[in-house]
Amino acid sequence: MIKGLSFDQLQTFADVIELGSFSATADRAGVTQPAISLQLRQLERRLGLRLVERVGRRMLPTPAGSDLLVHVRRIQEEMNRALEALAPHQSGAVGRIRIGTGATACIYLLPPVLRRLKEDMPGLEIAVETGNTPDLVRMIEANELDAGLLTLPVTHRSFETLPVTDDELVALFPARDAPGLPAIPAVLLAQKPLLFYEGGATRRIVEQWFADAGLTPKPVMELGSVEAIKRLVAAGLGWAIVPALALTDADAVPDLGHCSLSPRLVRSLGLVMRRDKRLTKGLRALVAALTPR
Repeated sequence: MIKGLSFDQLQTFADVIELGSFSATADRAGVTQPAISLQLRQLERRLGLRLVERVGRRMLPTPAGSDLLVHVRRIQEEMNRALEALAPHQSGAVGRIRIGTGATACIYLLPPVLRRLKEDMPGLEIAVETGNTPDLVRMIEANELDAGLLTLPVTHRSFETLPVTDDELVALFPARDAPGLPAIPAVLLAQKPLLFYEGGATRRIVEQWFADAGLTPKPVMELGSVEAIKRLVAAGLGWAIVPALALTDADAVPDLGHCSLSPRLVRSLGLVMRRDKRLTKGLRALVAALTPR
């Protein structure tokens, strides 16, 4: 029964009842009177019921028409609500963006960026997923995420990568064990009890740094949180290599020391998206906020 019905036909029916004539309805719609008559006949034919009848000089609903009119008015109300809900999306005032990133960038890099986005676009919904780069890459590929703030390189033919920032990786140690060197070489660091971040692109960068020096150190512990590593290092349980980005609040964790590595080690962070990703207003604002001018 629903198949073949159109909102235009229902709207025409409601207008005829409201205005009382085909001619007044045609004037409102900006069409001819025969076009209004045709739409109403098509609706009656589709339903198999007479919906209007002339009483004197005015068109009034039949009993079936009166019952239908109640529902048509509800449909009109719901359609108006739907259009009102879509209006902000059409103007780009609201929307939803899904971002994937590592825990360190989520804690130390994204908050001020997301705060500015929310200030500029209060209705923007932002969802953030944290995880390791390989897992987030799979989610971007599956379109489960709109973009990822990830450790580079990310090599994928269907991805576009925009550089965001370079983040130095530094040696982290208990303050009481400060080596008294401006930079720590791999051979010295490999002799220490090491706490490694488990998995991910940053872990591979650290392992490659040791491998370039001909070393393959074995960590005494592997953890999934840079914040946990910082606390354990402060407790004297080992040394670590962590992003300098994670040390912006180093004063909040007492008993920590840090210095550069020799040779210096840097990871690059970039914004990764599918090349065919449609840039909504919210996503364009994210790109503008993260990528250098």
